[in-house]
Amino acid sequence: MFGIIRPCRHRLSPTLRTSWMAHLCGLCLALRDDHGQLARTVTNYDGLVVSVLVEAQSTVPARRTAGPCPLRAMQPASVAQGDGARLAASVSLALASAKISDHVADGDGVFGRRGVSQAARRVANRWAAQGARTGERIGFDTAVLLDAVGQQPAVESSLVRGDSLLMATHPTETAAAAAFAHTAILSGRPQNVTALSEAGKLFGRIAHLLDAVEDLEEDRATGAWNPLLATGTTREEARRLCDDAMLGVRLALREAEFTDSKLIHVLLAHELDHAIKRAFGDVHGPGNGHSHGHPGGPQYPQQPPPPYQQPPGKKPNRKERREDKRRDWHQQGWQRPNRSWGAACGIALFMFCTCQYCCGNPYHDPWTGEPKEGWCYNCDCCDCCDCCNCDCCDGCDCCDCSC
Repeated sequence: MFGIIRPCRHRLSPTLRTSWMAHLCGLCLALRDDHGQLARTVTNYDGLVVSVLVEAQSTVPARRTAGPCPLRAMQPASVAQGDGARLAASVSLALASAKISDHVADGDGVFGRRGVSQAARRVANRWAAQGARTGERIGFDTAVLLDAVGQQPAVESSLVRGDSLLMATHPTETAAAAAFAHTAILSGRPQNVTALSEAGKLFGRIAHLLDAVEDLEEDRATGAWNPLLATGTTREEARRLCDDAMLGVRLALREAEFTDSKLIHVLLAHELDHAIKRAFGDVHGPGNGHSHGHPGGPQYPQQPPPPYQQPPGKKPNRKERREDKRRDWHQQGWQRPNRSWGAACGIALFMFCTCQYCCGNPYHDPWTGEPKEGWCYNCDCCDCCDCCNCDCCDGCDCCDCSC
């Protein structure tokens, strides 16, 4: 998995969480069905956004029921299908191909070894060809993405100290703009092309800048190329560019017409903002990131954010919720199973191999039978929902405030 948009389940309402997983599983299965099991490894969160965009503009969601999967604790699920999932697959393959090619060109880590680099080039070329075939089926030319990303080395080599940081982000902006704009074509809403192209351009800018910020200290230590170091741009200036782009994304989304914009609003108006705060280390910062012309927004240079304080009347924390659930389960008739230690070990091994320890909600302890939540459900990353106090929408239902 890679990508800057990584929504926590506690920041999504149950309906939006189910929809998000439907797109994630739909992308993974589209890659498998068209290109084999290995292609599923390129499933990524940022490519998933285009699948959500297609559905947000469509009249009827394209869904199908998928069979049990280990990553869903062997549970069936409704998943996205159709042109949206194929576009996401095409974009993901192209992005993964470009990412590997970039690592090989830079000689990063194991990619600097001759044998590894040669194998990586073959994989990158195969994924690029597979992405092009899928894109051709839906009228999307992935050459736009590959050509844009292919310009990156030349752009990087031409930059000197004092140049604009946005010169480095231009290829990524072009690629993302093309992918976002094509969602309007697939949905039969050509009037959205301009707005979504602008949103994609700014999304690409943010993605590139956050990648540079997160790698800054490592690149400084290893001497690797970094756009902030090459142009002499400060973190404060990079943050200003990210916040300006974030405002632009919101404004562009307001210009587009959607049939159901809730999930795409959460991803591009809230989770993208959360990614910015996470990269710059102020996840609990004031103003919830909505700083564009509103009182209380961050100033530059930024001051350290105040410690997060639990608001009065906040709902029970994770430990208290767990105890409440345990009492409920006891009241519903939970009983300790009558099985041997060896049998419990065998069941535990099966549950581990089928990801129930990770994804079960709940799973039953093989020794005690006690219902428990999977590891991926134990998360304290929510600030009681940043988006509940959102000043950029009116009742977006982006969070159920159950955290």
